[in-house]
Amino acid sequence: MIKPHGSDELNPLFVYDVEQRHALVAEAETLPSILLNSAAAANAVMMGGGYFNPLTGYMNLADALSVAEKMHTVDGLFFPVPVVNMTNEGGVEAGSRIALRDPNVEGNPVLAVMDVEAVEAVSDEQINYMAEKIFRTLDENHPGVATFSGLGRTLLSGPIQVLNFSYFQADFPDTFRTAVEIRNEIAEHGWEKVVAFQTRNPMHRAHEELCRMAMEQLNADGVLIHMLLGKLKPGDIPAEVRDASIRKMVEVYFPPNTVMVTGYGFDMLYAGPREAVLHAVFRQNCGCTHLIVGRDHAGVGDYYGGFDAQTIFDEEVPDDALELEIFSADHTAYSKKLNKVVMMRDVPDHTNDDFVLLSGTAVREMLGKGIAPPPEFSRPEVAKILSDYYQLQDS
Repeated sequence: MIKPHGSDELNPLFVYDVEQRHALVAEAETLPSILLNSAAAANAVMMGGGYFNPLTGYMNLADALSVAEKMHTVDGLFFPVPVVNMTNEGGVEAGSRIALRDPNVEGNPVLAVMDVEAVEAVSDEQINYMAEKIFRTLDENHPGVATFSGLGRTLLSGPIQVLNFSYFQADFPDTFRTAVEIRNEIAEHGWEKVVAFQTRNPMHRAHEELCRMAMEQLNADGVLIHMLLGKLKPGDIPAEVRDASIRKMVEVYFPPNTVMVTGYGFDMLYAGPREAVLHAVFRQNCGCTHLIVGRDHAGVGDYYGGFDAQTIFDEEVPDDALELEIFSADHTAYSKKLNKVVMMRDVPDHTNDDFVLLSGTAVREMLGKGIAPPPEFSRPEVAKILSDYYQLQDS
């Protein structure tokens, strides 16, 4: 199986030894604590699950600035985005041991225990520098910029031990999986070549066919459909609705034992190209050999060019940084001429009138009125689930 990023073996920071974990839970109740923001909590969950391998904890300021600027730490580890714990809480001292409390679970239970190596003030200039490098903009209307700029001005760095996976296991027991669990399942299937598909949205016909195209062209053994289960911007479809619609599509339209439907506990960054590279790190750590990167991958609004998330791998990611390979995809749509979904670059003789093209707004309006989008755009079983959701929102 493909090696994880940065090490020979995956090193999740979740404490799997039951006795040790119980002892840490008891110790945590005696420690000073801080309430994490959702971004820092998601980082802890991802480190716990092995997705951020080979990190051992939150980055210090020098590493965060270096990663933002050059996509590698001061010591040279390739990493596409800073993994930080920024806060506005005071009173934490370097050399202390603290409990990190979960902002997303009632009662704010302890999520992890941290050995604080450094406590550093972050200036507005440094925040802006990192934000511009990560998101390619400082526009506060960009949801990622707005979130990052509001995380706090004190950066706590050091190793952590993760005690649970926040709300993700309880809320999504059939879907949430750690990188460790996905690697194990891939091994159980006996898959060697695995294509990953990242999504924060329900999957329409074009997405479905894109997975099928990638699997066929790469002669892959299986597809990992990997959905984000954490926080999204207002207006995005909730995880439980996406989960139900994706599972129905796979159940009806894919052969058995060719697709794994899973999810991971992270908040969406909307960082476009940088987030596409982060997604590649996640999937290599899961054991996937390829990641589908399509048009405007991880984008929002018009902040990124349609294929910036592909060109970053050619122009900015060193050749030896990742073992995983990218499957670059064009915009896909149903061809009325050919009666199938195609990549638009593959049919230069087509005009826009030859495709079934619908905007997201138009689709949402149709679903809200109980009108099913055309079957060339969305499978009827999927449309039914989405229609029920939108009509509830409008009622």
